[in-house]
Amino acid sequence: MNRIDARFGQLRKAGRAAFIPFFTAGDPGLGASLRLLKEAERAGADLVELGFPYSDPVADGPTIQDSYHRVLEKGLRIGQVFDMVREARETCSLPVVAMISYSLVYRMGMAAFMDRCVEAGIDGATVPDLPVEEASSFFTMANERDFRLVCFVTPATKAERRAMAIKHAAGFIYYISVRGITGERSALPPDLVENIAELKDLTDVPVAVGFGISEPAQARAVAQAADGVIVGSAIVKRMSQAASDGRDPVGAALEFIKLIAGATRDLP
Repeated sequence: MNRIDARFGQLRKAGRAAFIPFFTAGDPGLGASLRLLKEAERAGADLVELGFPYSDPVADGPTIQDSYHRVLEKGLRIGQVFDMVREARETCSLPVVAMISYSLVYRMGMAAFMDRCVEAGIDGATVPDLPVEEASSFFTMANERDFRLVCFVTPATKAERRAMAIKHAAGFIYYISVRGITGERSALPPDLVENIAELKDLTDVPVAVGFGISEPAQARAVAQAADGVIVGSAIVKRMSQAASDGRDPVGAALEFIKLIAGATRDLP
């Protein structure tokens, strides 16, 4: 069974939501990413979303854009990311989901990309700039490889398009909580819980929520309504700050992961 499906199945039996931290592959170095993959589970992560740096990200705000820029300036190659994940798999059992631009997938070829993911130990992918209407061949190839192509739904998604995403959804549905790009926000939308409930009424596929979640109280509120909580910019920002201050960026990330993971488990 795909590790994503297995983990969500375990969590449903336990009656709790998944905590899914995001970090950028290669920021501030591949050694840091390797350590994060090896130690994130012990800190409280249930899955990991791993960002593949790209020069023109579609949905990412300044914090993650800056992390991509830092990595690309160092000359990171995609093959190095696959090698890093493969090495991490010696001890890491966490499901890993690649967040990657379709431009990178297209350049490699869909089949080649998924084959390299599976060989390295990556279990699925989120591809923000691949419209679900144009992804039929990707879904077919993914199913043949027990690989999960995660679909997006947003507050602005029309009913017809949402139904198409639900039809193809595998692993989990990524519900984007806000209209806009990634980044920390002081408050989540007032209709978020209602929107999650409406989506969950339409599918048995787990629903994980991302964009804007940056503090324990927000993570706790989302965990009460959704099947998963995704936190990215807040982690990347803390790693960058720690590196600038001469502190251990991985240690800063793990400390924050523990804080957020605790909030997602501390439910009434």
